[in-house]
Amino acid sequence: MTQNGPFSTGGGPAAGAAANLQLSGSAAIVAPVSAFPGGVPSNALVVLPLAEPTDELKEKMEKGPLAVTPEQMWKLLGFNGPAVQVQDNQGRPIAIGLEDLLAGLEKHWKEDSSDLNRGRIYAQELMKYGRTENAEKVLAKVVAAGGTGEDWLGLGVAQLQQEKFDKSESTLKGAANLLPDNPFPALHLAKTYKGKEDAENERKMIERAIAIDPGCVDAWAYLFSQTKEEESEAAAIKAVTDLADAEPNKKSAAPFIAIQGFFASEEETREKAIEWAKKAVDRAPQDPLALTCLSALYGQRGDLPAVMELLRPHEAVMAKDVRLANNYFEALFQAREIDKVTKLLNALAGSPNREVKQFAVERSRMVAQYLQQQQQQLAGAGAGGQQQPAGR
Repeated sequence: MTQNGPFSTGGGPAAGAAANLQLSGSAAIVAPVSAFPGGVPSNALVVLPLAEPTDELKEKMEKGPLAVTPEQMWKLLGFNGPAVQVQDNQGRPIAIGLEDLLAGLEKHWKEDSSDLNRGRIYAQELMKYGRTENAEKVLAKVVAAGGTGEDWLGLGVAQLQQEKFDKSESTLKGAANLLPDNPFPALHLAKTYKGKEDAENERKMIERAIAIDPGCVDAWAYLFSQTKEEESEAAAIKAVTDLADAEPNKKSAAPFIAIQGFFASEEETREKAIEWAKKAVDRAPQDPLALTCLSALYGQRGDLPAVMELLRPHEAVMAKDVRLANNYFEALFQAREIDKVTKLLNALAGSPNREVKQFAVERSRMVAQYLQQQQQQLAGAGAGGQQQPAGR
């Protein structure tokens, strides 16, 4: 999750004038915690500097709170570039400047360039933060040093994002040869041919990706969007449903999951999305993604009973899929089915899936806090009812 709200950090003298500030937008307010006697605003993110505050920061804060942009804030706090979240060796989240992160990964790789995993991690972060040109250089060295098909695929994607279509075509063909069961080299080749304005080969690559993996939702979504762009929405629906009825694809929910995705984002088309999501579940009743999509749509509609009825038979699947677990938990909790919530979380706590297990732990804490608040409110109401008016 990302947080785009304002920020607050401690240090310096009190400034009571800032106590009732209503924070909004993406600017940051740098002030000592004591500047907020009424409590730190709920939408603030408290950032603790890892280094000693600079004289410049101390001097400015002597005068009270000051408004700064996020970029100025990171600089004031000593970060080299915008702060990004990483994990330390104990798995705890910490913030570090982006430039420091990338410089550290580059140094780590250069210390042992024969360790291709170091190069892969470095390239992955470069791609994540839009440094595709540098990522291409790193991945080219990894590929040259005996990289896998995944490395070829990553290199081809980096070249594609820079619109180096001739290079990406050659590289992605190599990736496709090394990864014959992976649909994504074909999908990215389709994007390459789109860039080269070769609609015929673009379509061939989309259909090849589907043939490789009929369960690849991205491939079906690409087929829908390309046909809609070239022809119409009706033609796109026909193209997907016709191919979905072909013998190799008859058991896959992916075609209908893809179609519902195009209608799910807008409220006026949500009912249409629900109909397609129902078709996905009818075709593959145990498909976690189909169940997730339909339950999410019911949830957006506010139909909690429908969510619970749909997901109740699939608690075993939730032990392996945190998305389903989340949707079922939300429906039960919003309906205040606390006994069922507790039973669900106890079952999920024993899941071998780390993500599901962590979800259960976090939600259990939330439920405990909710129950404690309810008890306090009841106790307060009971105490108030026992008070006798003066004079009796």
